[in-house]
Amino acid sequence: MNRSHFLLSVLVTQLACASAGCRNKNSTEQDAESPPDASSVQAEEEEAAPAPHNKEKPAEKKSAPTKPEAKMIPAPDDVAAPPATAQKSASGLAWTVLTPGTGSDKPEATDKVTVHYSGWDKSGKMFDSSVARGEPTSFPLNGVIKGWTEGLQLMTVGEKRRFWIPADLAYGEKPRRPGAPSGQLTFDVELLEIKHPPKPPEVPADVAAAPADATKTASGLAYKILKQGEGKLPGPTSPVLVHYSGWTKDGKMFDSSVLRDRPQPLRLNQVIPGWTEGLQLMKAGSKFRFWIPPNLAYGEKPQHPGAPTGQLTFDVELIEVM
Repeated sequence: MNRSHFLLSVLVTQLACASAGCRNKNSTEQDAESPPDASSVQAEEEEAAPAPHNKEKPAEKKSAPTKPEAKMIPAPDDVAAPPATAQKSASGLAWTVLTPGTGSDKPEATDKVTVHYSGWDKSGKMFDSSVARGEPTSFPLNGVIKGWTEGLQLMTVGEKRRFWIPADLAYGEKPRRPGAPSGQLTFDVELLEIKHPPKPPEVPADVAAAPADATKTASGLAYKILKQGEGKLPGPTSPVLVHYSGWTKDGKMFDSSVLRDRPQPLRLNQVIPGWTEGLQLMKAGSKFRFWIPPNLAYGEKPQHPGAPTGQLTFDVELIEVM
């Protein structure tokens, strides 16, 4: 895996754990602005955002398959600095339109986009290219460097632009690691597709506390059956595929596979106790609402900034027992 591949694959894992409240305290830390590259899609599929993981039993991670090294693409003649004809925004981002797009739809920061791109530093050295790999890249627009988040929101599908991104909108003036890109960077980017995110699930009216008609187990876990399935029941170590959304008592949603538009695979012995117990009550095809007390979730004190605490409410759909 080359260095640019590594940067975003780590980012995907970090953002996933941050949103889901992973219990693994040894997760690798990485800055939010990481370069876009095709391996992020592979990493995202294989290390998709987990449902609440138990720190004692971290989920196994698969390694992305080795890809052939990308061939070098010659740098543009104006790679060192934007020409006088380039347009410039207040932030310092500069660009020229190489190929006009079609339609009027432009991505928003919360959208997922698919692009082809190549990137060079001021010396003309190519440090990454989906074109050279022969595979477009997809990523959330708010999960990449600031220059990309700003610049791609100006584009329509089919459009190709050249961006000159100053250091403060990229990775800074000093390399973060040997060989990492730094300083002003130049990218040729073609916008292939815009995918708008699903609408957020509605906050349950009873999110603050389990209603009187909810069923409660001896452990304190409460639940209601929203939809009864006809499939098989999972066991305490079963691998399953689920869709879920989670809220704190005040109605704040802290994680949702529904918003990511991607079901979550997990093992029942690698999640918080409330999930391990609750999902064993569900047949495949069922949808339950769970009210999970702190001792079966993450406790009363945050394990890291932004982590959910206290009683949590989850809507969980058990898609498959694998």
